[in-house]
Amino acid sequence: MANDAALRTSLLWLAAVILMVGLFTHSPKKMVATYVLGALGIGALLLPDWDYFDRDYSRWPYPVTADERASLLSHGSAFTRFASSPLRLIAYGAIYGYALHKWWEYVSK
Repeated sequence: MANDAALRTSLLWLAAVILMVGLFTHSPKKMVATYVLGALGIGALLLPDWDYFDRDYSRWPYPVTADERASLLSHGSAFTRFASSPLRLIAYGAIYGYALHKWWEYVSK
C-alpha cells in the first residue's frame, strides 16, 4: 500500500465508530460485528495493489515488470484510475451499501 496514512486514518475512524456503538448499545457483540465489518471494508478498499490489478488479466500470475510499473504510474494516481472505472464503483457501492444497511439493522435493534 502506497499511502499508510489513509490506512491509519481509516482505522482510527473505525475505532471511534466502535466506541460509539459500544457506548450507545452496551453490546459487545455489536461492537465485534462493527469491528469485523469495518476491518473487512477497509481491507478490501485500501490493501489491494491496484497497480497490479490494473494490468491485463493474463499478466496477473506474473510479477509486475519495471516497464509495466512505469506505464501504470504514467497514467496518473491510483485513485483517479479507481474512480474512472464506473463498473467498479457500482459494484463497490452496491456491496458496501448492502453491508452498511444490514449492519445498521443489526446495530439499531
